[in-house]
Amino acid sequence: MAAPHRIFGSELSPYSVKVRSYFCYKGIPHDWLERGPSNIAEYQKYAKLPLVPLVITPEAQGLQDSTPILEAMEARFPEPSIHPKDETLAFLSALVEEFGDEWGNKWMFHYRWARSADQDSAAERIARSMRPDATGAELAQMCAGVKERMVGRVWFVGSGPTTAMLIEASYRDALKLLEKHLAARPYLFGARPAFGDFGLWGQLYECSTDPTPGGILRKEAPHVVAWIERMQGPKAEGDFESWEALAPTLLPFVERQIGALFLPWSDANAKAIAAGQEEMSARTPVGLWTQKPQKYHARSLAELRKKYAAVTDKGRLDPILERAGCLRWLAA
Repeated sequence: MAAPHRIFGSELSPYSVKVRSYFCYKGIPHDWLERGPSNIAEYQKYAKLPLVPLVITPEAQGLQDSTPILEAMEARFPEPSIHPKDETLAFLSALVEEFGDEWGNKWMFHYRWARSADQDSAAERIARSMRPDATGAELAQMCAGVKERMVGRVWFVGSGPTTAMLIEASYRDALKLLEKHLAARPYLFGARPAFGDFGLWGQLYECSTDPTPGGILRKEAPHVVAWIERMQGPKAEGDFESWEALAPTLLPFVERQIGALFLPWSDANAKAIAAGQEEMSARTPVGLWTQKPQKYHARSLAELRKKYAAVTDKGRLDPILERAGCLRWLAA
């Protein structure tokens, strides 16, 4: 029997649990390893960047970055597919996946480090993953160090005095829209998980583990909570639905979260990077967004535009994207 894949990750990393959920869905034999002092030598042997997740294949190939990992595994393990056969649905799923990775991460990271209760909860869990045997003054010192380091990084996702309210308004609106959509189906695109489920789920799973966003979830979005739990061991319970069946509740989410917020921000970010600017700004329906540009996301937006360009028949897709306010940003 071939050696299983090895996933080096962290329970507090949305991208790590995203990859683990995918491996569980596909039935790919794997070992889940919390990255820590006991396995750091093996991790460093294969990791090109100091990030999780890292997947080591049975052929001793190291893979990083959750989206390319899923794409590489999908080519190797095509069934059950996470991509609808309908090109229009497949692209919309990829759009939701990218939204989850990049905009959903703003919700997760902001809430995790914005308030003392969430800071304390996350810092202790991170410290314990680093030193499971730490106690007392040593553990307290480690927690303080984690808090100081991570709170100082919230600017990276654009969290700050002028954007905090926008991030939290986006989170609650997204939950409201998803709650209605998931009341009628087990997964975002029907009776089986799609690419978009995994990207969005990783962020909301992490939100569910933190006091403040988790409390909001359990109070306001029970169907979203059920989906979060379901995605820990997702199963194909049927097929993907048609766009006509999905549109009444999925289109408002795409319009209000992706067309109105995520893509205008993405485009402004890419332009700021190209121009060498130290700050980017984007006008959104909920206010002016300003932050330091994110270099990685400029590359991922370019990949998303490539996926849009690769759609062979845009006759059905473009009217949907136009109605949702997305087309102008993707066809740029």
